This record gives sequence, C-alpha cells and structure tokens, in this order.
Amino acid sequence: MKFNFEKTSNVTAELTVTIEKGDYEERVNKELKKIRRQAQMPGFRAGQVPMSIIVKRFADSVKQEEVQKVLGEELYKYIDNEKIDVLGHPMSSEKQADIDLAADDLTFVFDLALAPQFDAKVSAQDTLPYYTIEVTDEMVDNDVKNFASRAGHHETVDTYADGDMVKGHLAELDDEGNIKEGGLQKEDALILPGYMKNEDQRRKFEGLQNNTVITINPYDAYEGSAVEIATLLGIEKDAAAEVRSNFSYQVSEISRFVPAAIDQQLFDSILGEGAVSNEEEFRAAIREQDVKAFAEHSQARFIVDLRDYLMKRVGDLEWPDALLKRVMRANNPKLDDAAIEKDYAASIEALKWHLIMSQLAEQTGVKITEDDIIEEARRRTRMQFAQYGMPNAPEDLVERYANEMLKQKGQREGIEQYAEERKLADALQTVATLDRKTVSLADFNKLYEN
Repeated sequence: MKFNFEKTSNVTAELTVTIEKGDYEERVNKELKKIRRQAQMPGFRAGQVPMSIIVKRFADSVKQEEVQKVLGEELYKYIDNEKIDVLGHPMSSEKQADIDLAADDLTFVFDLALAPQFDAKVSAQDTLPYYTIEVTDEMVDNDVKNFASRAGHHETVDTYADGDMVKGHLAELDDEGNIKEGGLQKEDALILPGYMKNEDQRRKFEGLQNNTVITINPYDAYEGSAVEIATLLGIEKDAAAEVRSNFSYQVSEISRFVPAAIDQQLFDSILGEGAVSNEEEFRAAIREQDVKAFAEHSQARFIVDLRDYLMKRVGDLEWPDALLKRVMRANNPKLDDAAIEKDYAASIEALKWHLIMSQLAEQTGVKITEDDIIEEARRRTRMQFAQYGMPNAPEDLVERYANEMLKQKGQREGIEQYAEERKLADALQTVATLDRKTVSLADFNKLYEN
C-alpha cells in the first residue's frame, strides 16, 4: 500500500492512497471460499459449487467490500502514525476518478482538513482571576429560615394576621346588599389577603375573627385581573372579566403557616440522624455546605475565565472553511446551505475551544475516564437535589438519577465535556498564577452580567 501526503494550504492537504493487489487478494480469496462453503445452487450439492461460478458471481462485490475494509483500517492507521491532526474525517476528493474494480491497483484521493497551529499552553506567566464567595452569617440565617419554612406546617387560628390564609363561603350580592338570587357562589373559597392588590380590600381582613362575615369586591381587590377573579370564583376567565359585584364572605377557617422549630427533628431531617446535636453545630454544618456549594460556583467561574482568556490569547485562526462545511453537510444531510452558514460560526468557536482543551490535556497529562464522567453526573445530581432542599440525598437515589442522565446522548456529551473542563481547571490552577479575590455573592453574580 502506498501513501502520498501533500499539503495544499496551511490547513488543507491531499492524501492519495494506492491499494495494491497484495493488500487485499488473500482477504478476497478467503471470503470467496467462505461463500463457496455456504452456497446452495440448483444442480450442485451444498458447498460443492465450482469456484469459477463463485468468482464470476461474487468476486467484484467481495473485492469492493474487502478493499473498503483495508482502506478504512490503513487510512486511519496512517493518519495516527504520522500524527496528522485532521479535523472531522477525510473527505473523498473531487479529483477522485471512477474506480475500476478490474484493475489490480486501486487509487483513492482524499481531502483533509487540518487543525490550525497555535500555542495555548499555560504557565506561571499567565494570570487568571479566581473568585471565592464569602459565606456570611446572614446567608446562614436565611438558609436556616428556609429549612425551617420547608419543614413547617399550617395550623388553624381564631384571628387573622398578615400572611394568613382564609377559607369561607362567597356569595354574590345585589345592589341592595342582599344575596343575589341565582348569583355566583363559591364554597370553601381560599383567599390570601396579602396578595390582594387593593389596600382598602386588604384592610377588611385586619383582625378578622373566624365565623364572621365581611363584604369584599373581587374586581377591586385584584384590580380587574380576570385570571385572579376566575381562580377565586372557580369560573371561566371570560365570565370573570364581567364580574363587578360585591360579595359576602363568611369565614369558616383561618390558617397560619408556622415554620418548624429549630430543634433536633429539623437537624436530623436536613443533615441526617445524629449528624449534629445543637443549633450551633447545625449552623456550622450549613455554613460548611454553603462553602462547598460556592466552591463549585468558583470552579465554574474559573472555567469561564480560563476559556475567555485562552480564546482571546490564541486569537483568530485560519480554518479550512470550505472543507469543514463539506464535513458538516456529510455529517448532517438534512441541513441545507443556509442552516450550515447560520451554525458555522458557533461550530468554529466550539471547535476552537475543543482544540485548546486537547492541547491543555496534553500539557497537563489529563485524561478523562468513564469514572470521571459518572462522578460528574453524580455531582450534578447531588446539586439538583440540594436545590430542592435535599442536601444529603441517599446515594442509591443519586446513582439512579445520574445513570438516567447519562443515558441521554445530549446530556452525556455535555457532562463529558464539563468533566474534562473541571479536571483541566484543577490541573491548571497549580500551573497558572491565580489572582485570588474574595467577593460577596451579589458581586460574584454581577460577573455574569458582562
């Protein structure tokens, strides 16, 4: 087999592969003999069909198949051995002549898109910001309040106070203030007076006692919002838009939300049984959780800053645009030229970052394993559970959700890339010079506004 590699520009090359008879002949003969052993034709016993007939009927197709196998194996082996940095996959050249299967030697011509040359290696000369979010007492206080609120309950009270929920019977009134015959009525109508938009209507609930009757006007209370009136009265939105009447409201129940006590039961429900034994230890544990959670934010921000820094430092690169667009068409047959042009710039940005990461991985020796990908999926799952108030979700539950996440192709690809980015970030923090800054959560969030 012969190879001829010739660069046609800084970022393109032409590779000519000549497959000689000796490269495929033995494989073809072996496959033809296999076909003969299995062939069944009228007039011949199974496996006894003359080889001349087998060759006549199957030689061309077998030769074509075996040549393609040899070509596929040896082409990529050559590219790998010669360390040719190809983008995408080799494309059949427009110079490719028709293949004459009767010939002994077969020639194939490929166009190669080559990766642009650049240096993205990081050293101590590179200074990158690293932000640490300050965990304040106020943050811990809010966390404790939120945990207590999530574990709280409603209890019935006799007198209304701000924030309470009221249940009662609504009945539409006529112009004289009497219950309107055939008017709208709603049993067990729930009202949160604090959400009423009209202050005069809200005041009617101040100091309200259970089992008393007041007069309210839903239209005034919600400033004509048909959606809110419809929800209150249990009617269609279009009908609610026409309601202007006063209603009597006979209170049957007033309920108040009571946060859970800051006690051992709360500690155990949040951190696990016996993890802490008093409020001081509970707050310390919550602070530690916040520090760990914010460390994840710091790491994510470092990756953003690292990417921005290196993308700018590397600068504009030369790309084999026409050839890469051919690759995109081959990989996505359903995309038309307009769609390819629309997506091309974003694809180049993603490709540029991928090449930078590959260079950094070579510099640092970072390699991504299946264990890294699985652990990243678990980490994401734990974070999601923590956001829903389960900072110590059972590991079997984490494992199950992480596995489901990895079964989704799009999710898996994102997880795999971020796992590599995190591993590279860890390695590069020991190489680059870090400009460490401690900032408030508010100031940290402002970094994403730019």
